[in-house]
Amino acid sequence: MKNKSTLVAIFIFVVFSNPIFGQEDLSLKYASTIQASDLKKHLTYLASDELRGRDTGSEGQKMAADYLIDFYKTNNLKGPVNGSYLQPFQLSSVSWKEVSLKIGKSKLVLNEDFVFVGDADMKRNKKTDLVFLGLASDENLSKVEVEGKLVGLWAIGNSVGQAVEKVMDAGAAGALIVTMEGQANFDRMANRYKSLSGKGRMGFDKPTEQKPVFMVSSIKMAELFESPVDLLKEAAKNDPSVISSQKAVFKVVKQKDFIDTENVMAFLEGTDKKEEVLVISSHYDHIGVSSTGEINNGADDDGSGTVSVMEIAEAFAQAARDGYNPRRSILFLNVTGEEKGLLGSEYYSENPIFPLENTVNNINIDMVGRIDYEYQDAENQDYVYVIGSEMLSSQLKVINEYNNITYTNLILDYRYDAEDDPNRFYYRSDHYNFAKHNIPVIFFFNGVHDDYHKPTDTVDKIEFDLMEKRAKLIFHTAWDLANRENRTPVDGTNNRTDR
Repeated sequence: MKNKSTLVAIFIFVVFSNPIFGQEDLSLKYASTIQASDLKKHLTYLASDELRGRDTGSEGQKMAADYLIDFYKTNNLKGPVNGSYLQPFQLSSVSWKEVSLKIGKSKLVLNEDFVFVGDADMKRNKKTDLVFLGLASDENLSKVEVEGKLVGLWAIGNSVGQAVEKVMDAGAAGALIVTMEGQANFDRMANRYKSLSGKGRMGFDKPTEQKPVFMVSSIKMAELFESPVDLLKEAAKNDPSVISSQKAVFKVVKQKDFIDTENVMAFLEGTDKKEEVLVISSHYDHIGVSSTGEINNGADDDGSGTVSVMEIAEAFAQAARDGYNPRRSILFLNVTGEEKGLLGSEYYSENPIFPLENTVNNINIDMVGRIDYEYQDAENQDYVYVIGSEMLSSQLKVINEYNNITYTNLILDYRYDAEDDPNRFYYRSDHYNFAKHNIPVIFFFNGVHDDYHKPTDTVDKIEFDLMEKRAKLIFHTAWDLANRENRTPVDGTNNRTDR
């Protein structure tokens, strides 16, 4: 953390660098065009049954894209690629014709007892031992033989990808992992995989990697190893060799199809700093229709972020019509494929319309329409979670705070920036595909609620007045970033321990 004197100096710099200091407050004037009634109008369509959950590559997702394009055209915002508003790309849709897992005498049920999150294509059953490693540390690897084995990993609060890579590099045949405590969190995830199981898992086409990775709850892991959860947690850190191995048999058979999808983009050219670009993003896809035919409307996730981007774009467009173009250019980016693994933003970051070195910041809006568990009984519910704002730039957090103090007076909650936070939200939405290229980001989020990834995430539950306040804060911060003299410096890293 920065010390107090440093923060005070940054705050003073931000105040006197603000483009409204001593001038007419244009930011306030155009923020007033962001209205709860307009947010509701747009969301009522985008989260309607007609669009059938906006699943990536589906007709509903393409209907949503058409709606966005018509809106941007109406507001005289330009398509940045020879007049086109679309960035099309192709994904492979991978499904598994067969996934089986048996530990000891227990035959596990797919998407109930476990979910399959890896990649593999096997012609016959693999028979081996399940050994417990816990943390994928060098010390633990020196105590447990993993070559040719299915390896149990206790990855709560740690990078799952890094842990899997490490044990696969050590010769493991696969991994059985725990990523979160308790049964309820796992059940929510398993229900999501069950609803998606008939559609295939989407990604960029690549050769199959023989990396069978199965995910279970902490309770199930303890049951399979015939050991208490507390003993597993202790052994994961200190001595995994005390946990007895079990017999394992598994098989994975793969099938692949191809899907066309597209990001939607609208562009507002700047004036004297037009080569520099601010990106304001949301994802407009959702998870579609469940296996039982229920529509997941995705009003909050991320219809709320998408209509917020629309209203923010309209406010900037109105300012431009009045002769007040921003100094920097702005790209309004609605990405597809977020629900499949941040794929649309990954595609943009690997195939940018504007050079990444000229991209000054990414403001990402993903779920800003609801009140979560933490605030549902709070006296003051005017809050928003702000994630990653000081990870890469010491100034971005202060700029946002200054605009909040000046205009909106929301509670800015930074709990998900904690180094030991197990949710790791900083790495789980589209902003991270900009952050990994050292572009300072700020992610606005309302937290998780009971309707997350369920058919009950509907428009009638959206807090439109609160959503308007959040969208106005984001607009003020965007106006500031687009118009100030200097871009925010990159003086941090994506590694929390280096902060």
